[in-house]
Amino acid sequence: MINQLYFSHDDKRLHKYALDCITEEQQNIGYYHLVDQDTTDIKDFTKDISDDIQTIAVIGIGGSSLGAKAIYEFIKPTKQLKRELIFFESTDPVNIQNSINSIDIQKTHFVVISKSGTTIETIAIFKYIYMLQSDISHYTFITDSGSKLEKFAKNQKANLFLLPPNVGGRFSVLSVVGLIPLSLCGIDIDRLLSGAKGIKDSFFENGYIQKSLLQKASFYAKNHARYHINCLFAYSEALEYFTQWYVQLWGESLGKKQKHSAFHVGLTPIGLIGPKDQHSFLQLIMEGTRDKSVTFIKIKDFENSLKIPNISLDALDNMDIINDINFSDLINMQCDSIIQAIHTQQDIPLDSITIDKANEYNIGSLIFYYELLTSLVGILIDVDTYNQPGVELGKAILKQKLI
Repeated sequence: MINQLYFSHDDKRLHKYALDCITEEQQNIGYYHLVDQDTTDIKDFTKDISDDIQTIAVIGIGGSSLGAKAIYEFIKPTKQLKRELIFFESTDPVNIQNSINSIDIQKTHFVVISKSGTTIETIAIFKYIYMLQSDISHYTFITDSGSKLEKFAKNQKANLFLLPPNVGGRFSVLSVVGLIPLSLCGIDIDRLLSGAKGIKDSFFENGYIQKSLLQKASFYAKNHARYHINCLFAYSEALEYFTQWYVQLWGESLGKKQKHSAFHVGLTPIGLIGPKDQHSFLQLIMEGTRDKSVTFIKIKDFENSLKIPNISLDALDNMDIINDINFSDLINMQCDSIIQAIHTQQDIPLDSITIDKANEYNIGSLIFYYELLTSLVGILIDVDTYNQPGVELGKAILKQKLI
């Protein structure tokens, strides 16, 4: 993974502060240690699931689903997977019914994920599906130790996995939350963790990624009042759900009241997909208010040789300039052209991330890169990156309405 910055922020004092804080923080925050976990139990469990199971269905919301979906949708186009992975993550009744209609419930294994064990959306959907499929062998439960969902699973003698301590939902994709459903589908979870570990080791051992992450985080923090919107512009349809995961990670982690002041801060995340969003949001970036930074992500090798036919069309002969070009080359030329165009504006902070190929190692690297970046920015803008009091208030009000 190559991260090229078109801006710099070489405040060594700020870099040292961020590095010292994150080095201390990793002793207590659980997601940093997920890259070194033993996956033997997960892989043994995967082998025990019947070959008759065709679909894995995750019942979960937010951090319980977005990360696994991002990885699955990134890998699916380029790898023949063992099973389909679908998600029940909305209380929209039409969505629930359509999802149920799309599967053979007798050939589906459901993974019910709730960190607290009392997530209303998750339990509501589980109750409905359990009415349709009451065979507990078709379920696996993932929750915190001591939760009511753990008690239910134990009472039912169901498959049960517990989250490791101090791992927040939006940082949990590399825990059993993501690894269980992904492994059941045939995704190589060891390669996934290896990619994440590569980024972690590079950062904490003064490798190639440390400088760019520190520069990027300190620039965002120093300029968060001016450039308070961060656009992630991914040039691959396979990264659409990654951008959704990033929106939750960035928004829920960084939109906070500062720990040592009365100020409310944050950087608003926006996920975009090129080239289609060139024809909508790009205009706002290029000529709108100068309050946005932009990161482009592109894939160097799509491992696909699909070409534009070498033919001429009546009255469209001026378009023969695209003849015989690989679509993979065209989409990257489009990305590079937009980077060059934005770079001419000079007052739009810009960087690009290049991934070699769409595989487990590289998406693992990208996941951990963004988790680290989020933690660094959180430290530098003085917020508690790992809580979400704004979300919790809404949950409390909903529960009062239901009483």
